[in-house]
Amino acid sequence: MAIRAMDLFEAFSQNKLPMDEGYIVSSFFKQESAYSIYEVVSYSAIKDIYMSGNGLTFQTNGKKLYVLVEPMAYSHKAIEPYCRSQDYQIPLRFSEANIITAKNQSKIMFNKEPQQAISAFTVVKPEGVNFAFLFYSLPDVFESMEKFFAKTLNQEAGIPQADAQKAAKALGELCAKTLTWPKDRE
Repeated sequence: MAIRAMDLFEAFSQNKLPMDEGYIVSSFFKQESAYSIYEVVSYSAIKDIYMSGNGLTFQTNGKKLYVLVEPMAYSHKAIEPYCRSQDYQIPLRFSEANIITAKNQSKIMFNKEPQQAISAFTVVKPEGVNFAFLFYSLPDVFESMEKFFAKTLNQEAGIPQADAQKAAKALGELCAKTLTWPKDRE
């Protein structure tokens, strides 16, 4: 059975990182609350990849989605996500985000359209409970990512199960529609 996903840095150290195409999901959880940030990056045709400072740098184009989970008790809800303090910030305005409000009044926000990473991007090496997973470009990659998000949104970010599944389905569909590369549509 083919490996669907593995730790990104482990894949790099074992030389199991596909150079043609892949999908990376990184998390940034806050210690004191359920406030969570995820980055989803798709890449195609890596020119070079190397360890740099605090992460892994890919010399290639990428497409990025940001996912923000804002707990009900978050005190700066009215501040646009791109204007928040550095540890709570993603480069999105409310008008650029899909926003799902869960039964527990937590909010899940994510891009309507991916942002382009032109020529290079870096994935920060995770610390503590954070992670960086590589999803291999298999026929069911987006279903795997959907299941992954349903689980992590529920268990790590405190989103009720039904809402986590709803958000994960929307994310999976958005990834399938916007994170693929022209050769995937031939």
